[in-house]
Amino acid sequence: MRLDSLEKLYVHELKDLYSAENQLLQALPRMEKAATDSDLKAALADHLKQTKNHVKRLESIFSGMDYQPGGHKCAGMEGLIKEGESLLEGDADSNVLDAALVAAAQRVEHYEMAGYGTARAYAEKLGRQADADLLQETLNEEGLCNQSLTRLAERRLNFMAMANA
Repeated sequence: MRLDSLEKLYVHELKDLYSAENQLLQALPRMEKAATDSDLKAALADHLKQTKNHVKRLESIFSGMDYQPGGHKCAGMEGLIKEGESLLEGDADSNVLDAALVAAAQRVEHYEMAGYGTARAYAEKLGRQADADLLQETLNEEGLCNQSLTRLAERRLNFMAMANA
């Protein structure tokens, strides 16, 4: 698709988000399995549930368009996931790995927040307020997940990782 209008750029952004979310559906269970902290496991499991809803919201947006959600691979998310998976392949203490998993998950959250914020802004400019509302709902959830991970890291996991030094 030639990007020659804001509408096509919007569709491109939505396709990128759709690919990113679907890649994340594959990665989150591996991260959850690798985590040893029960609260981190729960946070990752919750994010998996939310991610499934994010995919449904994007599909709902696409249902009102002349475009399909597939056909694009989000290279940014692919890179973030590869980076996170390299942590799982290394030799790390469980407490340090939990802190590293939070950092990897937060990189993903920030990437998603940037994408959803951009898509929402495009939807608003295009007069697609219903889309903008759905995208804002997801953006809010991504922000809350990021805050939850920050609290978990700052209140416990980073301290536990320090104890290994």
